[in-house]
Amino acid sequence: MFCPKCGSILLPKKEGNKTVVKCSCGHQSAEQQSFGFTEKVKQGSAKIAVVEKDHDHEALPLMDASCPKCGHHKARYWTVQTRAGDEPETKFLTCDKCRHRWRDYN
Repeated sequence: MFCPKCGSILLPKKEGNKTVVKCSCGHQSAEQQSFGFTEKVKQGSAKIAVVEKDHDHEALPLMDASCPKCGHHKARYWTVQTRAGDEPETKFLTCDKCRHRWRDYN
């Protein structure tokens, strides 16, 4: 249920021996209503896909990037969502010459 004044969610509050729904703006529902809350917790963790050494290196896009190991200026890359959905993806790079692998968080 939502507040007709401000649109916020109405929350149950105890007043004496009865339960009413109130809003943070001060609005209170005049009618007695039956309601309930349920919450489900999802167990387990998401698996992160990692590109292994046997991947098709040539199929990955090529970009300008300096390898921290050999100094070569071309690298192949791919991205993975390793953090929360509202945070940016992690970019993984592989040197096109020596195949050194590193992460770019920028």
